[in-house]
Amino acid sequence: MRIATHNVNSIRTRVGRVVDWLKRADIDVLAMQEIKCKPEQFPLQAFVDAGYHVVLHGLNQWNGVAFASKMQPDDVEIGFAGMPGFGPDLAQEARAIGATFNGIRLWSLYIPNGRTLDDPHYDYKLEWLDRLASVTSEWIEDETPLALMGDFNIAPLDTDVWDMDAFIGQTHVSEAERQAFEAFEQIGMQDVVRPLVPEGYTYWDYQQLRFPKNEGMRIDFILGNESFAERVTGAEIHRDERKGEGPSDHVPVVVELN
Repeated sequence: MRIATHNVNSIRTRVGRVVDWLKRADIDVLAMQEIKCKPEQFPLQAFVDAGYHVVLHGLNQWNGVAFASKMQPDDVEIGFAGMPGFGPDLAQEARAIGATFNGIRLWSLYIPNGRTLDDPHYDYKLEWLDRLASVTSEWIEDETPLALMGDFNIAPLDTDVWDMDAFIGQTHVSEAERQAFEAFEQIGMQDVVRPLVPEGYTYWDYQQLRFPKNEGMRIDFILGNESFAERVTGAEIHRDERKGEGPSDHVPVVVELN
């Protein structure tokens, strides 16, 4: 079973690339982030024609998460208990969707960016991660294989950015964000890709020729509980998907399960 996560950065713009890659890479379940559309705007037919079911959560032209899968998803859940909101009315955003595929529980997650260290969005990001870690500690009390997948907007290690000096005083590498990421390891989740793919970025900004210069970041992850991790037999970062015409600024991350 091949499971992947990909921040597609607007599925309406990149549906052709995404579906083509799904077929070439023989992906069974894809978690998508930043679909940037409402349900009625999602290009569903292209996925159906390729043999995939789709479940999604999108509210407007921002954020949005989804799954495309060869098998029918079960127990679909929008958001998680206590998920924080943002803005004057603390409205919840389209950042989390969970579903079960052949007995494996997956979450597609788009963690808030944080913007700057003194922006209210940064506090929102930390609160969002703290609540996610809290509910995850409840989810892993049973032994169901579980994975948190998506764009975490955190580079946990100095080697996960091309130059730490370029990130001084910025989000994604702050101590508080890294501690929030480490909290998932402390409750029993583990990065199932890094042991098999120790080096490599998953994101390159469109500006300043970041990709040709390989000035990237590793911010897209698949974190699994023990039951999920013990099933992982392979992992890949599909760097070449950043090439060509009209790519997302993120690339897919894939794991193979026995």
